[in-house]
Amino acid sequence: MAPIISAQGLSKRYGSAPLFEDVSFTVSVGERIGLIGPNGSGKSTLLEILQGRVKPDRGTVAIRKGTRLSSVAQISEFAEGETIRSAIGRALERAAVPEGERLSRIAETLGRAGFTDFETPTAALSGGWRKRLAICEGLAQGPDILLLDEPTNHLDLAGIEWLETVLQDAAFASVTVSHDRYFLENVATEVVELNHIYENGFLRVEGNYSAFLEAKEEYLHAQGKRQDALTNRVHTEMEWLRRGPKARATKTKARIDKAHGMIAELAALSARSRTDTAKIDFSGSNRQTKRLLELDEVTYTIGGRTLFEDVHFTVTSGMGVGLVGPNGSGKTTLLRLLLGEIQPTRGEIRKANSLRMVYFDQNRRLDPHLTLRRALAPDSDSVIYQDQVVHVAAWAARFLFANEDLDRPVGKLSGGERARVLIAQLMLQPADVLLLDEPTNDLDIPTLEILEESLLEYRGALVLVTHDRFMLDRVSTVVLGLDGFGDAEGFADYAQWDTWQRSRKTRGMTDAAPRSRPSRAPAVEAQPAVPSKKLSYGEVREFATIEKRIAEAEQELHAKRAALEDPELRSDVTRLRSIAVQMGEVQKTVEDLYARWAELEQKKG
Repeated sequence: MAPIISAQGLSKRYGSAPLFEDVSFTVSVGERIGLIGPNGSGKSTLLEILQGRVKPDRGTVAIRKGTRLSSVAQISEFAEGETIRSAIGRALERAAVPEGERLSRIAETLGRAGFTDFETPTAALSGGWRKRLAICEGLAQGPDILLLDEPTNHLDLAGIEWLETVLQDAAFASVTVSHDRYFLENVATEVVELNHIYENGFLRVEGNYSAFLEAKEEYLHAQGKRQDALTNRVHTEMEWLRRGPKARATKTKARIDKAHGMIAELAALSARSRTDTAKIDFSGSNRQTKRLLELDEVTYTIGGRTLFEDVHFTVTSGMGVGLVGPNGSGKTTLLRLLLGEIQPTRGEIRKANSLRMVYFDQNRRLDPHLTLRRALAPDSDSVIYQDQVVHVAAWAARFLFANEDLDRPVGKLSGGERARVLIAQLMLQPADVLLLDEPTNDLDIPTLEILEESLLEYRGALVLVTHDRFMLDRVSTVVLGLDGFGDAEGFADYAQWDTWQRSRKTRGMTDAAPRSRPSRAPAVEAQPAVPSKKLSYGEVREFATIEKRIAEAEQELHAKRAALEDPELRSDVTRLRSIAVQMGEVQKTVEDLYARWAELEQKKG
């Protein structure tokens, strides 16, 4: 296939340290490339070079004439006062989409993404829905190639699965920077890793993430054998050099030059094969108490909406609890309840005596003016870790920071670096319970693997919120699923929860977009409600059937959404527009029914 983008001999450095050197990179029609590499290897910079936003120090980027290119940045930003509809409208305007096509394009794009109220201000959206909207901005422009930088950060699990489906079915090519291993497994048709361990600075493998891991293992095995053989040869030549050969003869001089060449090659090979990884090890308190936290009929309501109701759950020592649910379902709220920052609306949370808990905040709250030195060691130039005094420079090195980084303000650190600072702080606090809220955002794959191993070895209890399904499967011993409408159910693992969620959706019992709804719709043969003196005869009859009509309308809405996602309709623009219009009408019906239900419920008292 002919390339859409051809980048040749790219090199880029900031300061004295090179990000990458002499990297050649092509993107062809239909390719879905997963771009990985350690933090600081230059993945985001490479995307910006491909977009033309950053110029390389050396090398060229050629883009096929007429190519439509759109991108999704790590941080989702929107103009002040913008709504969901206007954000997409502005993206279509930038892409010069004809005005007559914009309404249907907006309805189609947002409908497929699960948005319902297009007039919602972007400032009111959660991080996950802001990310969905940013992805929609890129999709609405009808790109030939879409560049995505960590698109799964802040998306909930349903959002990640939606994005996987979008990319799997897409006609356009994509390049995605991601550390989500299941995402790479499900989406990528090729994987590229930027890493100094490779002779050319990168390794490109056709296939998904599993295929990449196999190829990487073969490469490193071959490199190891080559290094061993070269080490033996260098040892022989060093012995010969020590005997002091005279360099007068041409053959002798050539052998000396060759020996020095092999020594230099071995040094370069050894340098490439060295890999630095963070050293993470959480300190458990060795507490003998079995029952650490007990939730008894815990209910939490905010703004008239019940996030979860009558939750009974016990956290015991050694348990790994994975908290899952859509954005806005109350996962972070539940962590704050356990921490004691907020109190339940109803019910009780009982804690073991003198329980020690530490909390990893997904917002990475650190004083931006604080230096790295003071963030790692607030009171002196050393820390106490597992009863040993460790100098701050050695403690920083454990988390891949150099001595010259110690006086950098925390505000200048990357997301991954800030995450490592928070983990370093947590490791100094012996704990009975770790509460981790999205600790994986911005961490590279090697650091994720080290974090997983540490959590598996941790002897206390763990409550984890993460969108990383691989980590969830490895670390959690039980999954607590929140649906956002009041229900909280326990499951053996993520797969069981996912199956339960899908079965509910097929019955029209859930909606992808966050909004309030009445308690579960009853069966079709619903019994009439007890008449109230506040309702007229006609309103009593209306109220008796309204929940059934809501359920039917939601089923119809679900069917319209499924029709929009049918790959066979992609080339039928007329039908797509017609379905998008119908979906908008059904959505309006659902919203009107909910409004009427609330009105009658209030009147009924």
